[in-house]
Amino acid sequence: MRKKILIICDMFPPAFAPRMGYLCKYLSSLGWDATVVTEYIPDNTFAFLAGNVDTTYIHYYKASGKITKRLEWFWVMLLDVLFHYKDRKMIKACTRLIETNKYSGILCSTYRTFPLPVAQKLSQKYGLPFIADMRDIIEQYTSDEYISHKFHTFPLLDKWITNAIRHKLLKDRNKVLKTADIITTVSPWHVKMLEAYNQNVRLIYNGFDPELFYPQNIPSDRFYITYTGRVVSLTLQNPQLLFEAISELSEKQIITPETVRVQWFTNPASRELVKQLAQELKVDDYMDFHDYVPASEIPRILNRSSVVLSLTNKSDTKGPKGILGTKFFESLAVGKPILSVRSDESYLAETIEETHAGLAATNVDDVCRFLEYHYKEWLEKGYTSSTTDRDKIQYFSRKEQAKQFVRLFEEF
Repeated sequence: MRKKILIICDMFPPAFAPRMGYLCKYLSSLGWDATVVTEYIPDNTFAFLAGNVDTTYIHYYKASGKITKRLEWFWVMLLDVLFHYKDRKMIKACTRLIETNKYSGILCSTYRTFPLPVAQKLSQKYGLPFIADMRDIIEQYTSDEYISHKFHTFPLLDKWITNAIRHKLLKDRNKVLKTADIITTVSPWHVKMLEAYNQNVRLIYNGFDPELFYPQNIPSDRFYITYTGRVVSLTLQNPQLLFEAISELSEKQIITPETVRVQWFTNPASRELVKQLAQELKVDDYMDFHDYVPASEIPRILNRSSVVLSLTNKSDTKGPKGILGTKFFESLAVGKPILSVRSDESYLAETIEETHAGLAATNVDDVCRFLEYHYKEWLEKGYTSSTTDRDKIQYFSRKEQAKQFVRLFEEF
């Protein structure tokens, strides 16, 4: 007999929500059916993962103009802080489903706090086991990157508002985490952090879909260094070592802009950050900027690349912590040389070393040697490849992660 799980999350495909989207893709083949309740996000990055599971989208925002959207966002935030508006609206939608279906439990996935209180209240009311899936946490960021909208008032007031929001988000999150039957999260660092609130924390990494991401040696007319995704801040993700290496190799006439291109598939805000740094280091003539592309096109882009870029920074008290994102694992799966700059000197660097996937760089000389080696390989063959340990990376398959979630569901 097939079992059912209620998934409550802050976003779901077609929006950028690969973790829950891919989980639902593979659940059915493992004997489980999912019902999803989520906030509606106007984004189509993962449109190909939408429509295959029963999904209820909760609309909190209706405004269309730039100013009215900002005002509406502030108004909804105020209602939520004062009266738990978003929680109440989502609870109503979930209640109708729970009272007309038989669910074995609740899985709630988020990167901050919402909708954890929704899952907690429903779990307690209906006696359903509850898993809290923390795919990101506030503490991993270097500053306020976890806040999607900036306030743009006065610097001191902005800081006060941000600190107040951070305090409330953490207080509400931690209160819920103490009551969860199981917590799942995405890196060993996250596990250690969350064990302060609940001893039953399990590690389920982010990963790649093996049906989409696999090695293909596609010849290219240029040596492409490729990055796909956002650059949230230079303290979180800093390409400076790469730019310095390009400058040095260019001065030695080892590479030229005619044969080497750094291509960025990113959003306008990230583009401006990268452009400014590239101009400062006088390598802007090597840069190509593109808009985001649908997630279904990423495998082709990665496979025709010569080097795939993973942006991070040193994981210390001021740097990013425990970040092992989907983009990294997708790069790992296609078997192209990965250049991580600057090395986090932590879990991401360890994973690159263990899988023989590329270089987690701490200095310019290493980046120069890495690029020169693979540039020569590309000149000889028209493409590049890495000696990635294929057996080890299969552990990061989305199919394997779906099995890990199912094993947790079966503990209920």
